[in-house]
Amino acid sequence: MKVVILAGGFGTRIAEESHTVPKPMIEIGGRPILWHIMKGYSAQGFNDFIICCGYKQHVIKEFFANYYLHTSDVTFDFANDNKMIVHNSMSEPWKVTLVDTGLNTMTGGRVRRIKEYVGNEPFMLTYGDSVSDVDFNALLSYHKSQGRKATLTAVHAGQRFGVLGLGDNGDVAAFREKRDVDGSWINGGFMVLEPEVFDLLIDDTTVLEQKPMETLAETGELSAFRHSGFWHCMDTLRDRQNLEAIWASGDAPWKRW
Repeated sequence: MKVVILAGGFGTRIAEESHTVPKPMIEIGGRPILWHIMKGYSAQGFNDFIICCGYKQHVIKEFFANYYLHTSDVTFDFANDNKMIVHNSMSEPWKVTLVDTGLNTMTGGRVRRIKEYVGNEPFMLTYGDSVSDVDFNALLSYHKSQGRKATLTAVHAGQRFGVLGLGDNGDVAAFREKRDVDGSWINGGFMVLEPEVFDLLIDDTTVLEQKPMETLAETGELSAFRHSGFWHCMDTLRDRQNLEAIWASGDAPWKRW
């Protein structure tokens, strides 16, 4: 099954980093968050990727064009015809298709543009800025059992501030740090879509999360796979710093490989 990753946006809310590279190429632990997402899928047997590129797409293309070089030990022997010797080469069992889906194209438009690469079959779809410990095989099984056109992974939004327990007389009866379960359920990405969803994607201005998803919900064709485990997006610089700290701890929940 193919995995489609949306990686073409501007990432304006993390402009401190995204002014030089596209948001999915911002690094966590020295590797792009896009790499972390793909490693997570690959660890569970999904290795056929379609990347929807846009803003600074050349950075993504160059990363994969030189992936073999970046992940191996090499010797450059300039004295002998500029020979390059590769040592301890590291490779991935991946097939990666990089598609220019336009600079200003919306999410639904980007998915629409990769239709020919997906074909007439179900596919997975996610965003290029979130990591999780979602069980993708369980997600796929759930989608099949529901028999609907689309399934999204519902996660707790969490909150960014400490939580107050207020008494009736205005005093603070309790105070604690935020927990993920404090927030409402939101669309965390990690979706499974049937090819019929393409019919709802009109043009480049189509926002997947608006009319298409609303139509699917209204017609009873949208399921939610509830995930109460780890999920974290990289929407701001603070988010990146949080993810970097989690990775540095050596116990990143999304590291399944």
